[in-house]
Amino acid sequence: MYDQFYGLNGRPFQLTPDPQYYFESGTHRKALSYLGYGLAQGEGFIVITGEVGAGKSTLVAHLMQSIDKSRLSAATIVTSHLDGKDMVQMAAESFGISSHGKDKAEMLKAIESYLHGEARSGRRCLLVVDEAQNLSIDAVEELRMLSNFQLGSQALLQIFLLGQPEFRDLVQNSDALEQLRQRIIATHHLDAMEADEVEPYIIHRLTRAGWNGNPQFGSDAFTALYAETGGVPRKLNMLMSRVMLMGAVEQLHHIDGALVKAVVADMAGKPFEYTAPPSAKAPAAPVVPEAQIAPEPETETEPLPAYTAEAAEELVLDNAAPAQPDGQAETRLADNEDEDVAAVAALEANPELIARLATLEQRVSEQEDALRHVLSMMIDWMDRETSLESKLRQANRAA
Repeated sequence: MYDQFYGLNGRPFQLTPDPQYYFESGTHRKALSYLGYGLAQGEGFIVITGEVGAGKSTLVAHLMQSIDKSRLSAATIVTSHLDGKDMVQMAAESFGISSHGKDKAEMLKAIESYLHGEARSGRRCLLVVDEAQNLSIDAVEELRMLSNFQLGSQALLQIFLLGQPEFRDLVQNSDALEQLRQRIIATHHLDAMEADEVEPYIIHRLTRAGWNGNPQFGSDAFTALYAETGGVPRKLNMLMSRVMLMGAVEQLHHIDGALVKAVVADMAGKPFEYTAPPSAKAPAAPVVPEAQIAPEPETETEPLPAYTAEAAEELVLDNAAPAQPDGQAETRLADNEDEDVAAVAALEANPELIARLATLEQRVSEQEDALRHVLSMMIDWMDRETSLESKLRQANRAA
């Protein structure tokens, strides 16, 4: 909805990981370096952990886009609670190996045969296991056993483990995972973004969605966003979606910290008051790269014609000035400055015109209130639909 109001060609703050919007913060740059190092080694485990919404899945999706698929066969498992046999089955099926009617030993043999075939074709294999904190000790041990497959001195399978902080604690402290720890060649914990990274993160995602400077942002908006989210990407996306939505409902072209705080209160179910300053509703100037700005022609600028009080009233009400004969236009051009002063004075001294302008402003305000009411009903309906879809997905996963 807000993407249409602001002229965007995508949804820059959707919660689903999308490598198109990948932003390389300092902590993500370090993680990507570890992943690149691990790929160059071609063996063992790499463990990447981070809080919920830190961007682990987006990081790996970005990495998968950059790999040479003719030299690396990659598969991904997003785990729920799996035991050892389930993990072997999931690993087989993620590489396209049928597990139908096979017991565990047969699946392991089929996986080994597949890995040998890929190695003979000049391709290495990579298995990415997301949400690794849900794995049982048995499932992690099965992954370690899969990493034992070799062709001569060459490891046939490399494994990336992505999980929340509790998985890092499990790997570091569990006596049962000592052999796994010896095979980990790199590990990194994704921290939240720093305060000074929030603004470039927001601008980056907006730009990827076709942003041209509308809306503009006050520096206090980024301060309020960081204060509420702590720099966690998913929290930022969730809050920015609501901020942009309220901005569209209020028809704002400038977003400030007060609007962000109003949205935070609204999401928490708390009462809030927000009155947009008049300047926030003025259309934002588009952002144009300097290279695309054409030089202005060197021509003399003619002064604009002056208007009398009556003509100014018609301009306000009809959005157009009456056509003037050539002789009158030349006279007004000659007396431009004096006429401007007289027109302003006449407007200020005309109570009838002021009353008519007040009536028009009241009508516009009533129309805006009606529009907000309709949009608020639409937002409530969309939130209910999204909540229902989320519950259905959870129910399907549980089933």
